[in-house]
Amino acid sequence: MALNDPKDVTSLSYRLRSKRDHFLREFLLRNGRSIIDLGGTSDYWRRVGLDFLKDNGFTVTIVNIEETELGEGPFKCMVGNACKIDLPDNSFDIVHSNSVIEHVGGWNEVTAFAGEARRLAPAYYVQTPNWWFPIDPHFWKAPFFHWMPEAVRTELLTRFSIATAGRITDRRLARQIVEDTRLVTGRQMRELFPDAEFRRERFGGLTKSWIATRG
Repeated sequence: MALNDPKDVTSLSYRLRSKRDHFLREFLLRNGRSIIDLGGTSDYWRRVGLDFLKDNGFTVTIVNIEETELGEGPFKCMVGNACKIDLPDNSFDIVHSNSVIEHVGGWNEVTAFAGEARRLAPAYYVQTPNWWFPIDPHFWKAPFFHWMPEAVRTELLTRFSIATAGRITDRRLARQIVEDTRLVTGRQMRELFPDAEFRRERFGGLTKSWIATRG
């Protein structure tokens, strides 16, 4: 069985994402219609379902550091830093974030990101891979990769096709990729989202990722 091929219906990632999308759709339906997606993409929402979004009257404001092409759908683009967004409290019905909090920087940035997620809407949905799971989905070809020292990870990225983007020949870029991917633990997630309910995505008896929800 493949581990992380989203197009392979037998892969672990495909099966988990299918279950996650079903849970997400139910969560969205009961919590409102205006969504702010911190660091997301329109391709992600197409997987969730354009017809689902349109038929149920959802709007999705996607926040990223740089402006991105959104294409067809109920999407709006907002350029900004998801760790500090210049909007009033409860500007939306739902905050959504999928595999982003582990990319925003150090602990101060992670804490700020969580604060914005809790502030911008009455309901939130935040998913992230679990640091204690032996495979980081960003580098799924190399088990235990994220537990190695940063210097070792940087070296491996320059030598082998481990990252989703393939081999990284530029050493500075490889170092940046390593520094910009910091998985969090379940204990840290509970500290960041003390008012959340937590859903575990499991594989082989281990928690592969966490979903924190309020609402």
